[in-house]
Amino acid sequence: MLPFKVKSRRSLVVVGVLFFVGVIALQLTLMARANSCTWDEADHTYAGYMQWKHGDFGLNAEHPPLLKFLATAPLLDMPLKMPVLQDRLYRLQEVNGGRDFLFQNDANTMLFRVRMAASVLTLLLAVLVFLVAQEMFGTGAGFVALGLICFDPTLLGHSALVTTDAGQACFMLWAIYAFYRYMKAPTVWRLVTVGLVVGLALATKHSAVLLFPMLLLLGGMEFVWRRKFSAGLSNGRSDVSSGEVVSSGGYASRLGLAFLVICAISITVLWSSYGFRFAARGGGLHLNPTMAGQLHRVPSPFEAEVLAAFARGHLLPESYIYGFGHVLFESRAFHSFLLGTVYPHPVWFYFPIAMLIKSTLTFLILLGVGVWAVATGRFRCWREILYLVVPAGVYMAFAMAGGMNIGVRHVLPVYVFLSVAIAGAVWKLIQGNRRWLYAVVLLLVFQAVSVLHAFPAYVSYANEAFGGPANVHRYLSDSSADWGQQMKSVKRYLDERGIKNCWFAYFGEGVAEYSYYGIPCKPLITADSLYFDEPHDVPAAIDGPVLISAGALSGFEFGPGALNAYGQFKELKPTADIDFGVFVYEGHFEIPLASALSHVQKAGLLLRAKDVAGGLSEAQQAESLAPESARVNMMMGQALDANGRRDEARPYYEKALRLAKTVEPKFQVSYVAGLEERLGAR
Repeated sequence: MLPFKVKSRRSLVVVGVLFFVGVIALQLTLMARANSCTWDEADHTYAGYMQWKHGDFGLNAEHPPLLKFLATAPLLDMPLKMPVLQDRLYRLQEVNGGRDFLFQNDANTMLFRVRMAASVLTLLLAVLVFLVAQEMFGTGAGFVALGLICFDPTLLGHSALVTTDAGQACFMLWAIYAFYRYMKAPTVWRLVTVGLVVGLALATKHSAVLLFPMLLLLGGMEFVWRRKFSAGLSNGRSDVSSGEVVSSGGYASRLGLAFLVICAISITVLWSSYGFRFAARGGGLHLNPTMAGQLHRVPSPFEAEVLAAFARGHLLPESYIYGFGHVLFESRAFHSFLLGTVYPHPVWFYFPIAMLIKSTLTFLILLGVGVWAVATGRFRCWREILYLVVPAGVYMAFAMAGGMNIGVRHVLPVYVFLSVAIAGAVWKLIQGNRRWLYAVVLLLVFQAVSVLHAFPAYVSYANEAFGGPANVHRYLSDSSADWGQQMKSVKRYLDERGIKNCWFAYFGEGVAEYSYYGIPCKPLITADSLYFDEPHDVPAAIDGPVLISAGALSGFEFGPGALNAYGQFKELKPTADIDFGVFVYEGHFEIPLASALSHVQKAGLLLRAKDVAGGLSEAQQAESLAPESARVNMMMGQALDANGRRDEARPYYEKALRLAKTVEPKFQVSYVAGLEERLGAR
């Protein structure tokens, strides 16, 4: 009877795991159909397809190619129209090209296919979470861990998307788990597995380089721990798993050799993802800007020189180095929006507070329980705790110092590692007192109900302590609140009310086509439509309905106060909110700054086209609408200069400089040097 019972128990475990995986898969499938194209998906899809078809790694270089290869494989059998490659700055080429690639074809079908392919890694992650928790703490812990991630809003919200965050979390957990198993019972195959999985992580996202300090720390802790364990042995130490007596120096050498093998294998895997080719682009195509131009933007001269040395020596693929430079530059380029305040720079406390807002109360409560269990000695699996807490701590520390304050998705691996650790602590308490089981089950059910309330807009989730998803836009922005995922819901809202005339300030401007989704609204200017040179005709006054995305409403891109073209709407109560991220306002509204910025944009386009008279006319219209805008006055000066009226231009440059230094000066510092140079040259 015993073999039958063992088989029966294993079957129940398999069925249980498949149930949780099925629940995750169902949610991802429904979200993949319900949400419109989000910010990064079009360019990831375009870049992945170009990798397959043309071996072009120069598009979307800020992310390594593996996830894009996986996601776009289902598109290879589709007859697709391709946008014409243009010699534009790579960011403009990838975003505009990605938009054209999707929306000149069947975007809905394409997005569903690539999202489903990408979500395979989330299903693999779910299985890994169970296996890690089961091996470290027991089968019960495995199911608690699955229960936690089954309705984790950050994981699910960014899994049914063609982005790298969930995939990276999968490979990072797998890499640490593989190293844990190797250190328990060292074999050649287990060591090779570590190297292969670290390589897959590197080929998914640049921040996976943090695996190297994680492994070094864990290896060092193993060395110290094993020395203490074997302190009673006379002439050496005993390998705990094999019983082999090994000197401390010999064991350190073994660890060092293992680390070198991991590095060699993982770098080889990374090279293989680029086809073992250094050049980012083939067929006579080149990077724009050049490698030197890209690295010139890296804030740290030391980091720039290190990357340049790697490029000169062809030590890593060109696209990987180029993308790393992009990540280092952009980590300092974004504003931060937190608790309703816009900061002109990264803030170290962004991620701890963002996690408090975006985590479920169940996760936070059980995390507190886990800390208490460790502090009181009720949970003492120190080796396993370190293998989960050290990676989470290293990743969190680098995220807090790194500055990419545009979404809690950037610390998704932290959630995964902590979920397994929480499960271990909770299961230990359950084993000691079965009453804990009822409390944990109740909390997990509460989490499911809480998260489902936000469906399908899991990106916009906030816990009940912060007012739920309806209030997340008050505290966070970008991919923690509004990533442009609401177009299908907006279409339904407008159709149900028969609305044909409306205005829309859409955060996803530049990456999605209004016409594809059947949105009849006229577009309003946004920071992104300015960046991507998407000109709009915006009058000085408009009548509702006016739809404004949370990302545009927050002002985190334009800047706070007088710099925010839609700041007045923050003081008004919307008549409706759509998927917690698009707000509807009725009435008559004066929007002079938005209108002025649209004229500034047209002026710039006309001046570049050598229509200096037309450029001046647009600049004058802008100045009449927003005479106290530094940007408007700077354009007036440029337009007058282009028309040969240098003396008349000077007062506008002087006024622009004064405004840049006095009106939200921390957000306008980028104008100062150029204006001072222009004035100094006169």
